[in-house]
Amino acid sequence: MAEFAINNNNNGSHSSINSPHPDYAEIVVVRHGETAWNATAKIQGHLDVELNENGRQQAAVVADRLSREPKASVIYSSDLKRAFETALIVASKCGGIEVVKDSDLRERHLGDLQGHVFHEIAKTNPTAYKAFVSKNEDQEIPGGGESLVQLYDRSTSALLKIGLKHKGERVIVVSHGGFIRALYKWACPNGKPGKVLNTCVSVFHLYGEDKWTLKVWGDVSHLNETGFLESGFGGDRNSG
Repeated sequence: MAEFAINNNNNGSHSSINSPHPDYAEIVVVRHGETAWNATAKIQGHLDVELNENGRQQAAVVADRLSREPKASVIYSSDLKRAFETALIVASKCGGIEVVKDSDLRERHLGDLQGHVFHEIAKTNPTAYKAFVSKNEDQEIPGGGESLVQLYDRSTSALLKIGLKHKGERVIVVSHGGFIRALYKWACPNGKPGKVLNTCVSVFHLYGEDKWTLKVWGDVSHLNETGFLESGFGGDRNSG
């Protein structure tokens, strides 16, 4: 069973994080910076959209934050441009640490909904929209889209693989809103994650397959004093 002790620190300054203990991996999970499609509520999924200028500024701010915390040994990133560019910006600020691409860290594949504006899909893609809002978590989205169960299995397996490889180390993972929300469900099955904003920081301590803790959730305190805390589209159930 999971153990969790969450610090939802969206508004105050982030607390200092101690160096990892030999018994667990400290995994710092970061959502990518904003894209033009985030700003216009366009669904991305596996489509490869780069950061906009706002997103690059957000990435620079979270990179500065992470550079002042205990050093990470490696960064794992989704291979999609919006995540990988965020990871490279963080790596550059954190002493040039290695960035490893991992396609298992991608956003949920949203099938026929990808490339469409969210508020239009109920009319333009009614079949795929019905699958997307279905309460059946095994429901796949037409056009090769993943079900919530498939996303959950992929996300948790990817984090476990990284955590078990890096016990005793601090590592950074740069991923996407849907992926990160699946990790929250893993840690807090009955909780409500709320928004997963661009460049928010969450921290997991992973001891083994059946023991992990969520220490910090969705922290965007690094953005509070900037002009870059914007829409965050895709950070809720409509993630994409």
